[in-house]
Amino acid sequence: MSEISKVRIYLLRGMYLLISAGLLLTIWPEIIFPDQRIANEDSVIQALLGGLALLAALGIWYPLQMLPVLLFELVWKLIWVLGFALPVLLNTGLDTYAMETLFACAIGIILVPVTIPWRYLYTSYFKTHTISAGR
Repeated sequence: MSEISKVRIYLLRGMYLLISAGLLLTIWPEIIFPDQRIANEDSVIQALLGGLALLAALGIWYPLQMLPVLLFELVWKLIWVLGFALPVLLNTGLDTYAMETLFACAIGIILVPVTIPWRYLYTSYFKTHTISAGR
């Protein structure tokens, strides 16, 4: 953690808190007290987002180790915005729910990259090490 400033660590913790609190307030009540128990696409989305909320909460205590959670948050939002929301918005327009979701995703697309320590992420997760052939 010596490579990362305390300010960056607190920004990461704040982002994890924002994600987990938002999902805990919106998704978990539906998981715990559903109108009806149905195994369909909505319940899959709720389960996925419920799991994301718990992993983001873990990121409050382990901000650097849980960076893949922030990458997942960024990637799924980019996929949904670029692959689904924008084409529909430009073609027929979005309904109220989709417009609210687009706004929430846009906030995430802006804030998550600002909080991620990209150099640390690269050196810790993506930098390849050459392995000698042992000759």
